[in-house]
Amino acid sequence: MKMNLPNKLTLMRVILIPFYIAVIVFPIFEDTTMRIVASVIFAVTSLTDFLDGQIARKYGLVTDFGKFLDPVADKLMILGAFVALLTTVRNDDALFKTLVWATFIVILREISVTSLRMIVRGNAKLVISANWPGKVKTVAQIVCVFVLLLEPVLFGNTAMGQKHILSYVSMGAMAFMTVLSGIIYFKDYWKYLDPQK
Repeated sequence: MKMNLPNKLTLMRVILIPFYIAVIVFPIFEDTTMRIVASVIFAVTSLTDFLDGQIARKYGLVTDFGKFLDPVADKLMILGAFVALLTTVRNDDALFKTLVWATFIVILREISVTSLRMIVRGNAKLVISANWPGKVKTVAQIVCVFVLLLEPVLFGNTAMGQKHILSYVSMGAMAFMTVLSGIIYFKDYWKYLDPQK
């Protein structure tokens, strides 16, 4: 099967995901190096997320394969990062528990909205495209991953680094946008969900 450039970028995103997970989870490097290397790989992965959609829409290269793989790759990219990051904060009880709840919120939202998309597609033959809160949510999630990775590198053992202030703020903002975007999706498409069926 010959793939166009956007689909190649999406596939590249899927291929890169295990690499930054491996760098985070396995002690290949010392902590600071691990965080920098993982951030670079995650940055490249995130860039493909931006580029594939832009190129596909600009040059009319939208395909059914891309429509299927792109959202799957997006979810794997974010969830893979959050699950891997849990291993880096397991010694900090408060941060670990906060990240567990943040990860749970992301998983719950993604399962709910994906299920909604399937039902609406089946009942009304409508494709739910990404709205602006969904796009802001994705950006907030990507920023949160970078903050969790790089705050210890930037602040080390300073007061801010020890308290993980930026990590808590970014998780809070990310969780808020994740919930808000999910609520908006359900508000807009609730009419297609018939409890009697």
